[in-house]
Amino acid sequence: MRGYKFCLIKAYFDKGIGLTNYLKYALFVFGAASKNVSSTLWLTFFYFIFCFILGYVWYKYQFILAEVEVGNRFNLFVREMREFSKNGKI
Repeated sequence: MRGYKFCLIKAYFDKGIGLTNYLKYALFVFGAASKNVSSTLWLTFFYFIFCFILGYVWYKYQFILAEVEVGNRFNLFVREMREFSKNGKI
């Protein structure tokens, strides 16, 4: 069960990072331009927490299911399987 919880936490974080991908570049530019290591590290810490929370909300309110369904609409295999099952062959 520990492996499942770890993977779920990782999925929350990964989804948050994926949704806010361009913010990490802004954070990098801020750090490079200001050369203030302390501020950059604090912003990065809060960014990571924000990514986790955003990913948690994405899964909790089932936006992830909508995202998968959008992908399925353009997946030829899924389209063929839905047509196949609609015709009563399954």
